[in-house]
Amino acid sequence: MRQHGWSGDLPRSDEEAVRRILDATRACIDRDGSDTGISDVARELGVTRQTVYRYFRTTDDLLIATAIDSSAAFLDRVEAHLGRDERRPEDAVVEALAFTLERLPHEPYVGLLLGPGRVSVYSWGVTAGPALALGRSIVERFPVDWPTHGYGDAELEGLVEQMLRMAQSFVVDPGSPPRAGVELRKYLRRWLGTAVAASASSDDTPQTRAPA
Repeated sequence: MRQHGWSGDLPRSDEEAVRRILDATRACIDRDGSDTGISDVARELGVTRQTVYRYFRTTDDLLIATAIDSSAAFLDRVEAHLGRDERRPEDAVVEALAFTLERLPHEPYVGLLLGPGRVSVYSWGVTAGPALALGRSIVERFPVDWPTHGYGDAELEGLVEQMLRMAQSFVVDPGSPPRAGVELRKYLRRWLGTAVAASASSDDTPQTRAPA
């Protein structure tokens, strides 16, 4: 571990140093918004910029790490919103996506990932590893028995990609006027929910594939 500065309170490990950097970044975002940079975080911690650079190569790396680290709380909110009662895939997908779109303006850290901006998943590409991993972590917490409805790994990956692509379209162009509430869910159910339902097996049993 490299020990410099830290306002006289040196971290005891690299893990603690990273944790304190992420916490300081959140504090800066809360105060100053997404324009936060490494200089701001260094001042917050009482260290030099070089100290922060030892753990994060760029401001983008730091903001992405902070957003991903903070996404757990948002995932908890999505899970609580959907409840514990089992849902059909199309119902869970529509409600989760609508809830996410409506919550984005109030979720500063997740907004870094899903909102427009240089460090969002859309600047990486919705099929990039970090984007798909984030989406997969969301759908796996839905109250849905995915295998029973014919969804294996490949199907879930395709579903996540489609959800991210549709979310991207709403972020880039929310519409005039923007859809919300019942109208948003009605739109998503028709144009996304029907595709999700069609992808499920007709008899709700796991799909099998013939050997290649």
